[in-house]
Amino acid sequence: MITYNVDGVKMPPIKRRQTSKWIKKVISLYGRGVGEIGYMFVGDEKILEINQNYLGHDYYTDIITFDYNEGNKVNGDIVISLDTVRSNSEELGKDFLEELNRVIIHGILHLCGLKDKGRVDAKKMRTAEDEALSLLSSI
Repeated sequence: MITYNVDGVKMPPIKRRQTSKWIKKVISLYGRGVGEIGYMFVGDEKILEINQNYLGHDYYTDIITFDYNEGNKVNGDIVISLDTVRSNSEELGKDFLEELNRVIIHGILHLCGLKDKGRVDAKKMRTAEDEALSLLSSI
C-alpha cells in the first residue's frame, strides 16, 4: 500500500492513483514487491527538524528516505520538502511537477537498493531516475 500525507503544506498536484501504479511498476522492474510505503509532504522547517532529530544533520534537503524493507518487499517512509523541490526546480529551470516526480521516484530507488553518494553512484541514480520518469507517461 502506498499512502500520501501532508504536514503543514497543501497536497501537491500529483495524480495519486497514476503515481502509485508508476511506483509499483518501477519497484517490479527491480524484482521487488510493494509493502507499506508512506509519503509525507512537508515544508523546509519540518524537513530540517526531521534531519536534525533522526539523522543528526543540520541542513535542509529535498528528501529523506527511511528504509524499513523486509525481505523482498519495499517498505519505507519518504519525507519530501515541497519548498526545496520548488526552489530546486526554479534553480534548474525545470517544471515543479517534473522535479517532484524525480524526487518521488528517487526515494523509491533508494528503497530498491540504489545509492547516490559518490560520482559513479550518483550517475547511476540519475540514469535510473530518467528511465523511471520515461515510464510515467505510459501509465
